Amino acid sequence: MKLYLFQCGIIKTLKHLITKGRGIGQPFDVPVPFFLIVHPKGKVLFDTGNALAVAHDKVKHWGSTVVKTSDPIMNKEDYVVAQLATLGVRPTEITQVIFSHLHLDHAGGTGEFVNATYYTQQAEMQYAQAPDSIQAGAYIRDDFDKPNLKWHLLNGRHDDYYDVFGDGKLKIVFTPGHTPGSQSLLIKLKTWGPTLLTGDSVYTEEILHEDVLPGLLYHQTDTVKSIKKIRALNVDQGVRIITGHDPLAWTKFNLAPAYYE
Repeated sequence: MKLYLFQCGIIKTLKHLITKGRGIGQPFDVPVPFFLIVHPKGKVLFDTGNALAVAHDKVKHWGSTVVKTSDPIMNKEDYVVAQLATLGVRPTEITQVIFSHLHLDHAGGTGEFVNATYYTQQAEMQYAQAPDSIQAGAYIRDDFDKPNLKWHLLNGRHDDYYDVFGDGKLKIVFTPGHTPGSQSLLIKLKTWGPTLLTGDSVYTEEILHEDVLPGLLYHQTDTVKSIKKIRALNVDQGVRIITGHDPLAWTKFNLAPAYYE
C-alpha cells in the first residue's frame, strides 16, 4: 500500500476557531488536506478538499459569512482532480471515497468519482441535509448531494473499525463530536507503521496532547471521548496521528508525489 498526502490550498482563519479559548483573534492559516491510498484492491480517497468553484468564486460558493472567518485560498491546480492527474490517476480509477465528514472543505470534490463507493456515517448524512444554525454554514448540499452516486452509510459504534477491504489494512474508526458522524481512517502501512487520518476529530496536535477543545463542535462529550480514543491509539498502540488542520504538524510530512508505504 501507498499513502499520498495532498493539500488543497489553505484556509485563513483565527486560532480560537481551531483551539477553543486560545489565540483569540490571532490569524491562523491552516492546510486543507486530502489523501490517496493505493491498495492492491483499489484506489481510495480520504476526503476530497474544496470544490473547484472555490477557486473561481469563493464568496458565491461558500457565502460571505463563512468566508469572513474562514477564507479559502486555492487555485484550480489545487483541486483534487488536478492533483491526482499529476500522479496519472484518473477520477474513474477511484474505487472508494471515505469522508471524515461532509463539511465544505472535505466534501468539495464529491461528484467527480463516478465509479466509487462513498463512505460516510448515516448520522452524518442526515445531519448534513438539515444541520442546526451553528453548523449550517459548514455544509454545502450541492457539494455532496449528487445524483447516481453509490453511498455506503455506516451505523456509528455498531460499525466501528469497519474493515474496508476485509484484510485489516484500512479501517474506518467512529470518532464523533466535531459533527455527529465524524470518522477517522486507520491505515496499516508496512514500513511507516499504523497511521490514523483524523479529519477534524482532532484539528491540531495541541488538541491531541493538551486539554483543549476544537473551536467548532457538535457535541462536547462525544468530542472529548473521541479525542481520548485517538490518544489511546497513539499512546497504547503506537499509531501515528495525522491531524486535520495543523499548520506546524503538516510541515513534518512529505506531500505527493512523495508517498509513504
